This record gives sequence, structure tokens and C-alpha cells, in this order.
Amino acid sequence: KKPFCLPPHCVVVAMRFLHLIKPVMCVLPEVRSPERNVQFKERMMWTIITLLIFLVCCQIPLYGIRSSSSADPFYWMRVILASNRGTLMELGI
Repeated sequence: KKPFCLPPHCVVVAMRFLHLIKPVMCVLPEVRSPERNVQFKERMMWTIITLLIFLVCCQIPLYGIRSSSSADPFYWMRVILASNRGTLMELGI
């Protein structure tokens, strides 16, 4: 089995892109490597907690927002994200 190799023109395009963004790289924030090995159970725990917070925020209605029967431009986004109209998630919290 041959190792995966990029075509030569893709490598050239990638190198040009890296040279273009090199001056900006010193300004961008960088994420440090973890100081310890994070266990899979701990990662799953935080993922589940975050998901539960997300789902709760999708259901808590905002005070003072009335539901209207007008056109909803974000209907399909709400279907995909399991959100309701006039909730904390719609506000962006």
C-alpha cells in the first residue's frame, strides 16, 4: 500500500498560503498543549455537560418575547439545532 501523497501543485499552493499568513501568525493566539493526559472519561463528561447546557438553553424562553405567526427565516436552523423560537440559544447565549 502506497503512502498518501499530495500532487505537486497542491503542495505549491499550500506553501504559498503558509508564506502569505506567516506575518499574521505572530498575532494569532496559540493553544498550549495539555500539561497532563486528559482521560477519555473526563472528556466524555465535559462533552455531555456541555451538550446538556446547550439543550437546556434551546428550551428556556426569553421573558417578553412573544411568538408570532410571521415568517421564520431560521426555521430550518432551529430544526437542525433542536431549538425553539424566542429562546436563550436564539439570543446567542
